[in-house]
Amino acid sequence: MNYEDLKTLDELRKNGSITEEEYQREKEKIFNKTENPSYGSPLFGMTENSYLALMHISQLGGYILPGLGFLTPLILWILNKNKSAKVNASGKEIINFIVSMVIYAAISVVLCIIFVGFFLLGLIAVLQIACAVIAAIKANNGDDYIYPMTIRFIR
Repeated sequence: MNYEDLKTLDELRKNGSITEEEYQREKEKIFNKTENPSYGSPLFGMTENSYLALMHISQLGGYILPGLGFLTPLILWILNKNKSAKVNASGKEIINFIVSMVIYAAISVVLCIIFVGFFLLGLIAVLQIACAVIAAIKANNGDDYIYPMTIRFIR
């Protein structure tokens, strides 16, 4: 428990900056804090928006190490899908998007025989990077993001 937080909260109530109801609610939050909030806590001690942003941006790990861009968001989703509806929805959206991009990339590789596929592979890479960054920003701001050109395998 942090006594400084309680003192500040009490001062805000006395000054009329917060209502009695807000005071009681925030006081309850202070009393319910654990000593180490990241240990064993859902979302690893992160806010939900930050965790969602991490899930979205983690798919770019595949450009660093093959497979990392799929495994990281998958693991983040599986670990907390039952603790947050937004994590569950975003995880499904991310996995569907990644699988869709892999299918499009496979088709593009086949089309490389007629040289059209090289352009499509580049377009897919740009689309994936742009969408992951946009989704991470939106998630961090508390907004949902629906990826374009996504086949809905997981509903």
